[in-house]
Amino acid sequence: MANEPAPGVGGQPAAPMLSILVCQAWPGRVWQARLTLPAGASVAQALAASGYDQAFPGQDPWAHGVGIYGHAVRAQDLLRDGDRIEIYRPLTFDPMESRRRRAAHRGRTMPVARPARTPKARR
Repeated sequence: MANEPAPGVGGQPAAPMLSILVCQAWPGRVWQARLTLPAGASVAQALAASGYDQAFPGQDPWAHGVGIYGHAVRAQDLLRDGDRIEIYRPLTFDPMESRRRRAAHRGRTMPVARPARTPKARR
């Protein structure tokens, strides 16, 4: 009997619940909401229940993407217990441009490695 769920209303088994964290981070600041939702809840339902709309009126959480542990998700994707929904912020720079700048900087500061010269064999 230890494996049976606790009884719910009217003696019916209680529906399994999910523990979810919704968060958004900025440099030096984090907003987060801990939720308990019924099994089968979607990402969109979690965002609606989190109070994000009240905390950030007029901001679309989907504008720059939403993910779970760094993997992009859709609004209808179902949640699992312990999921952390991340609301992404806009990039402050273009990653490809930053890579090009780093590569150009390395080219200016580091000498080009030349293959070692081997002595010629004597005849």
